[in-house]
Amino acid sequence: MLAFKKTYTFTLIMKKKEQYMYSQILKAKVKNQKLLAVLLDPDKIIWEDLHNLISKLNQSPATHIFIGGSLVQTDILDQLILKIKESCHLPIVLFPGNPSQISDQADAILFLSLLSGRNPDYLIDHQVKAAPILKKTKLEIISTGYILIESGGETAVERISKTKPLDRKNLDLALATAQAGEMLGNKLIYLEAGSGAKQAVPLEMIKLISRNIGIPLIVGGGIVSLQGIHDAYQAGADLVVIGTAFENNLEFFNFDKI
Repeated sequence: MLAFKKTYTFTLIMKKKEQYMYSQILKAKVKNQKLLAVLLDPDKIIWEDLHNLISKLNQSPATHIFIGGSLVQTDILDQLILKIKESCHLPIVLFPGNPSQISDQADAILFLSLLSGRNPDYLIDHQVKAAPILKKTKLEIISTGYILIESGGETAVERISKTKPLDRKNLDLALATAQAGEMLGNKLIYLEAGSGAKQAVPLEMIKLISRNIGIPLIVGGGIVSLQGIHDAYQAGADLVVIGTAFENNLEFFNFDKI
């Protein structure tokens, strides 16, 4: 009986540890505290400027760092994360395009399933290949329903995944897709316009979905201004992701308050 209690207690401790980051996201949602992630693409990192980039991250209002991309070709993911952690204490979350983009040096991983597409590679095949690798890591695994929204042109996600985004005007389909993702057990829903998108996710879509799901909502792609971040928050986004805008201008967050 004593052995059982010890095992049970250890299991609870490990479970709490594994869910730590997600529980923090949930707490922020309950308190209506908005979160902000800066997405870094390893292929676009200029090592000579890395110190300056980290400095700008530390000065920014970011609460998380996302790392990944649709097609990451560099093999220095571990090295990059360790370098960032030397002088930046923000949690680092993997945002992988495929199983090769897994690093045990990160804190968590968004375990993505591309719900908007019908390519089995991105619905389940990559996830099956990643599962044995993830079981050997200490990464917190956060299942995420990933929904690509049409943004005025072909994005890298669309090109690499060979899937079509959802029509930005079809709010009912986007809502049903998000609700299906929640019913399937996803812990997060991620509305994505795509890297370098010409148009961000429609505010009316964010508003509709945020009001009709119970799990946190992430919104990214096509947000190029502080006002855009504010508008996404006001519409109901719990966490906003900034990528290209920060890549192109490290002074993007040079302001007092969003």
